[in-house]
This record gives sequence, C-alpha cells and structure tokens, in this order.
Amino acid sequence: MNASESKTAADKHTVLVVDDHPLFRRGVRELLSLDDTISVVGEAGTRDEAVLLARQLEPELIVLDLNMRGSSGVEILTTLKSEDPSMRIVILTVSDSGDDLLACIRAGADGYFLKDMEPERFLENVHEALEGRLIVDTAMVRYLTDMIREKAQPEPPNPLTEREEEVLGYIAQGLTNKMIARKLQISDGTVKGHVKHLLKKLGFNSRVEAAVWAAQREEQKAKRQM
Repeated sequence: MNASESKTAADKHTVLVVDDHPLFRRGVRELLSLDDTISVVGEAGTRDEAVLLARQLEPELIVLDLNMRGSSGVEILTTLKSEDPSMRIVILTVSDSGDDLLACIRAGADGYFLKDMEPERFLENVHEALEGRLIVDTAMVRYLTDMIREKAQPEPPNPLTEREEEVLGYIAQGLTNKMIARKLQISDGTVKGHVKHLLKKLGFNSRVEAAVWAAQREEQKAKRQM
C-alpha cells in the first residue's frame, strides 16, 4: 500500500459491527464496504469480543445487535458507555418493541435502527450517526413520542436556565457535546454539566428523550400561535 492509499484509508470513518449471526454480520459489512468513506475495522459475535475490539480499535461508530446469545445488546451498550460515554453506538435490531427502544435509549444508544429498513436508508442513518446526530427509525418514533408524552409535563417544575435552553436546543438538533461546546465556545465538561442538570430537571435519562420532548414543546408552541 502506497502513501496515498494509506492516507485514504486513514481518512475513512471506522465502524465495528457486533452481531451473533455470522451471515448477517457479513451482509452488514459488505453493505458498509460499498461506501468508500467507511471502513469496517472489525466484527464481533459475542459480548467479550465486542468489548475487547471496542477498546482496541476505538471505532467512530459501533453497530450493535440487540438480542445476542448469552448477552443482551443493552448490557454491552451499558458496559461500553460506562467506559467511554462519547463512544457512538447504534442498535440494529428486528425488535419494534417500544420497551426495547426506551431501554436502549436510556442506556445511552445514539440510534435505533430496524433490520427491515432499506439498505440505502441504513447507509444514510449510519452517516447521520457518524455526524453526531441522534437517529431513531421512523417506524419507532411514535412509540418514543407517546411514552415521553405520557411521562413528561409540559414544563419542568424547575425551569431551565437560559444556557440549559440553548444546550437543549442543540441536543434537539442532534449535536454532540463537542459540537455544542464549539457552538457556545465553552468546554466539553461544561456542556456535560448542563446536559446532566437539564436531564434531571426534565426527569429523563437520555438525550434522545430530551430531544423528543423539546420537539414536542416547540410543536405545541407553534399550534398555540396559530
């Protein structure tokens, strides 16, 4: 491999595929390989393999199956996120259960994709996830919206500060902490603190819940102004 080829390879987005079915893993790998901006740096079929490769390879994105023999995707997700909260992990599953969706979101998933989606849409979702956006399969958004609507109040008992409102707005746009920090010209740690406080005020465990709630609130405001 010459220097120019090495540079091209180094510039690609790195992805780790985790699924206990070898045939499906291969299919996902081949699909991702059709995109010349993505490099699948590894595959894992078990929890231990997934954790080991994630530590060794430090991929930009992990595509993780939810239901694996001997371990659940939520367990793997929780383990990896506890070690590195900035690690981007999306769930790819056959489950259209609202409970599974919420469990993954609360465990820190950066996306929830259904395996029956079109290949083109899958690649689009992967790119959006790589850009730092929070992606939930369109077929599942209604479940998440309904659950959050039942749980959340129109406004939190303790109002958000002006800065927390700014951060929430960027979360709703799908921006990561680093992106928000650049926008607001503050440190990543400061953004993390704001996110922690606003989630506590809203009664949520994840950014996705907060993002959906914020979108609902804006929709309600728009209706009142009509």
